[in-house]
Amino acid sequence: MGLDYSSVIDAPRDEVFAWHTRPGAFDRLSPPWQPMRVVTEAASLEDGRATLALPGGLRWVAEHQADAYDPPRRFVDAIGSAGPASLPARIVVRWRHTHEFEDLGNNRTRVIDRLDTPVPGSLLRPMFAYRHRQLADDLAAHRLAAEGGLTRKTIAVTGSSGLVGSALTAFLRTGGHRVVALVRRTPDGDDERRWNPDDPDAELLAGVDAVIHLAGASIAGRFTEAHRKAVRDSRIGQTRRLAELLGRTGCAVFISASAVGYYGYDRGDETLTEDSDRGDGFLADVVAEWEDATAPAQREGTRVVRVRTGIVQSPRGGTLRLMRPLFAAGLGGRLGNGRQWLPWIGIDDLVDVYHRALWDAELSGPVNAVAPQPVRNSEYTRTLARVLHRPAVLPVPALGPRLLLGEQGARELACASQRVIPQKLTAAGHRFRHPDLDAALRHLLGRSG
Repeated sequence: MGLDYSSVIDAPRDEVFAWHTRPGAFDRLSPPWQPMRVVTEAASLEDGRATLALPGGLRWVAEHQADAYDPPRRFVDAIGSAGPASLPARIVVRWRHTHEFEDLGNNRTRVIDRLDTPVPGSLLRPMFAYRHRQLADDLAAHRLAAEGGLTRKTIAVTGSSGLVGSALTAFLRTGGHRVVALVRRTPDGDDERRWNPDDPDAELLAGVDAVIHLAGASIAGRFTEAHRKAVRDSRIGQTRRLAELLGRTGCAVFISASAVGYYGYDRGDETLTEDSDRGDGFLADVVAEWEDATAPAQREGTRVVRVRTGIVQSPRGGTLRLMRPLFAAGLGGRLGNGRQWLPWIGIDDLVDVYHRALWDAELSGPVNAVAPQPVRNSEYTRTLARVLHRPAVLPVPALGPRLLLGEQGARELACASQRVIPQKLTAAGHRFRHPDLDAALRHLLGRSG
């Protein structure tokens, strides 16, 4: 029972240990396929306490043990309790987790996780394989940015609580950056500021080095007049007003979300790069106006990057969250004839694109945030089914999306076909963590072993 899991990380021990002490580390190490989320992180690895939300309103409390704290060699946490919701886990499970770090010299560290628990190691191994891969890749990304000249920055982020925003802010904080979340509610602490998208305060960006703009209403849904208005209004006006404020404050970098919808809903087998013409359809029109709304910042000398994002892969949200239970039950299959091109990207590769946009001064204008290997819908469904060890023999007729999304929604969302490639990132020598769909899904779903 229990588990000893180790790997060698290409980073000095002090750097590896320091990464674990920063806000965001617990989030970055939490497997996205597990039905739990981080509620609070430990304020200290010496004697702090972290809390995870479990299904059914239960809590898992990890209490760090002061008598075993030996930086940068070791820290230890054990299961604890904090209120009635945490008692069932405390009563049922024995758990002591020792984190050890061995200095191997030559800027290499052996990271060892020792679990004393009755939980079988076979059940724990996928979680720790994921954690060690995340740690190695995140440290490599931060090291590359430092080599590119990125120093610690204060970065304002809109949409920080969303699928992309939560992953990105956790990643940036583990790199030592200060992230200021721009929120519409009353701020909770110094790392939040009240943002009125219709009339942003003149001091909103005081002391900010860069702005990452992710906010916008979800495009998923029936394309009713009200839905189309919400999609448009949540992007164009608020982006323009934010860009105008950036221009007045002299902020150096503005990174704004965009979408591959710019290229239209069906371009056949045409390979689409950042230089390709705009396509047809409602989403193409919205994205074009959305990108144009960043112009006021660009005119004032701010470097502007527009991240044209593909279909983000994460079991915490988006299409994969919807499709995973269907495929796990053996009810998945291709959509229509399955020939639609799917411009996908893993959530951590998307985080890396935003991160690169911060430090790579040569990157500006539209950037296709997609994996270098687009796949057709039929290949995507076969790959997902194979990763989950399930058949994919029940094709979804084209009528299905039309019933759910309406004619326009089905055409521009579910049935869209865009063979998009990341030409600018490839030319910059960008390294993708998961350029291959099979490897990406295995990592995200805990099926790497």
